Amino acid sequence: MTQTKTYAPIAPHRVAFLGLGVMGHPMAGHLARAGHRVTVYNRSEAKAVQWVQQYGGERAATPAQAARDADIVFACVGNDDDLRSVVLGEQGALAGMKPGAVFVDHTTASADVARELSAVAQARGLSFIDAPVSGGNLGAQNGVLTVMCGGDAEAFAKVQPVAMAYAKAVTLLGASGAGQLAKMVNQICIAGLLQGLSEAIAFGQKAGLDMNAVLGVIGKGAAQSWQLEHRGPTMVEDRFDFGFAVDWMRKDLGLCLDEARRNGARLPVTALVDQFYADVQAQGGGRWDTSSLIRRLLG
Repeated sequence: MTQTKTYAPIAPHRVAFLGLGVMGHPMAGHLARAGHRVTVYNRSEAKAVQWVQQYGGERAATPAQAARDADIVFACVGNDDDLRSVVLGEQGALAGMKPGAVFVDHTTASADVARELSAVAQARGLSFIDAPVSGGNLGAQNGVLTVMCGGDAEAFAKVQPVAMAYAKAVTLLGASGAGQLAKMVNQICIAGLLQGLSEAIAFGQKAGLDMNAVLGVIGKGAAQSWQLEHRGPTMVEDRFDFGFAVDWMRKDLGLCLDEARRNGARLPVTALVDQFYADVQAQGGGRWDTSSLIRRLLG
């Protein structure tokens, strides 16, 4: 359900937004509605044309052109390689950014690429903030995302009030890479919660319980969570054609498992749930919501 966003009054900034997918399109829209001067870039030009028709602003043919004269350049793309493609090179954003400008990356990517690009930006007199988000497409549409940031405190202070156009919280958690590591913590939590919720609902259904009634009761106790409240009822209804896709979750869990191999953390449940998601993909559910884990248990 779409909500009405109230924007805090701040001075308008000239900003760019790179990547107008299911997250980036509404996020850039909130920046425009908050009064900022927005130039957009998207690899598929048609999406940029559509965005300008909806929100005004300008579109650019390359990331470098979009970034020119911007105080802050935001990006939300697919993965590490996609991020490098819009940041680096003659047509990349860093080539067009003015001294002192800040690049803010909302992609869920590796901590290594955040550190890599931060070093490149710093060498050019620029700043780089890794800032993955949580809240899904509804959070983006309603402007209530949670943003986890890593980078320089001074650069973060410039970004935070602007990013609040599409967020309910924008928090600096440490040096470069800390935002991406925090997002990994988030995804590890969600994977375990959804598997537990799937098993609980499947168990209750096999036992003949009215699971909507049960969820209403246990949601008032220690089992309460966002996933139970928002995804429990749709799991009971066997609806998964919305939300955060299984394909995206597997990408994110892959980042978690890679990082765990580097830092020595043990993620036995996460590794198991990742394979369960592979089973869902094999069922044709790559674009189903992550709550579709329950489909494995209902055969």
